[in-house]
Amino acid sequence: MGTVESLSERCPGETRGVPRCQVSAGVAQLNGRGVREGLPPRPVRDHLYLQFMLLNELIDGTEIDQVLLVREAERRQRRDGGEYLRLQLGDRTGAVACMVWEELVEVTELARAGAPVKVRGRYTVHPRFGPQINLRGLEAAEPGSYDAKDLLDGPVRDVELMEREIRELLATIQEPHLRLLLEHVFGHASELWASYRVAPAAKYYHQAYQHGLLEHSLGVAQAVSAISATFPGIDRDVAVTGALLHDIGKLEAYTDDPQNIDLTDAGRLLGEIPLGYYRIRRAIEDIEGFPPELAQAVGHIILSHHGTLEHGSPVVPCTREATLVHMIDNLGGRLGSFDRLEKELAPGRRWSGFDRAIGGGAFFAHREGERAPDTEPSVPEREAA
Repeated sequence: MGTVESLSERCPGETRGVPRCQVSAGVAQLNGRGVREGLPPRPVRDHLYLQFMLLNELIDGTEIDQVLLVREAERRQRRDGGEYLRLQLGDRTGAVACMVWEELVEVTELARAGAPVKVRGRYTVHPRFGPQINLRGLEAAEPGSYDAKDLLDGPVRDVELMEREIRELLATIQEPHLRLLLEHVFGHASELWASYRVAPAAKYYHQAYQHGLLEHSLGVAQAVSAISATFPGIDRDVAVTGALLHDIGKLEAYTDDPQNIDLTDAGRLLGEIPLGYYRIRRAIEDIEGFPPELAQAVGHIILSHHGTLEHGSPVVPCTREATLVHMIDNLGGRLGSFDRLEKELAPGRRWSGFDRAIGGGAFFAHREGERAPDTEPSVPEREAA
């Protein structure tokens, strides 16, 4: 597919508010505009990525001509019975909505989830629906026309450093059966480790990027290890093992494509908690003489780490170790949402908008010294979920 132009921007004089396009030689052009009709697409400049503006740097009315990543592409029903295509286009700082009303077959083929596309249009901020892009043109991104690091988010910490730290933490586990279980997952030759180190931790809210699971689970396990010495009665080996394994089901629940993180069929049908529990249960059964009480303690942490039945756990935390892992896991996810929100903020902004994951807006006081905008965005006290 070459180029699709003038797909969503309102044009004066059109009765439906959306101009019709015609496709010629792989290029869809707007009638009456006189823009390169019948000509091949313009070549993409090799240095385009040097002119790249991140989404959090755009302001209302900014004209854009750059590569973005298709996060989602969904056909929806219009009120008149027709269809339109809703795209989520993003970079490493966030995503923005884009509606396509014409040339749906061509655009659907071009704008598949995970595909980089060159976007021409205008960035606007709708008073009700928020940031959007009014498209003028869309085409496949040419190799060399963008830097993939601008499109994909990633962990703040160095991956090799996190790998060393997880090895150091594993070396502190004293219980021999737990050491064998962890070696099964984290051993250098383990296929599970190869998947674990690159897997995302989520699709949306926290650490939704490559190496996100490693970053999140390591942080939870390190915090659990530190707090275990503070409160009496906690079996540190069990708690740290459970912290490292609590999200192991995400290896099967999410796809491994960093450009298109999504739930797998197994993730949708079974859920990450059952997938993780049965994976570890099978591994335990292969370890001769593994104590049943120890297997039960680790399994309970995995099953209960979401904390409540309504949040997806089949049981609530009923041990000190499970309660500790749940609380730290919840804290790690919440703080990960603050990291995500700060990355999305424009320079000089201190307040984010309402965010469902934290139940309000996030405030970043340390950004006060940056270039301040004319006005701070409003933070609603309450907003319907």
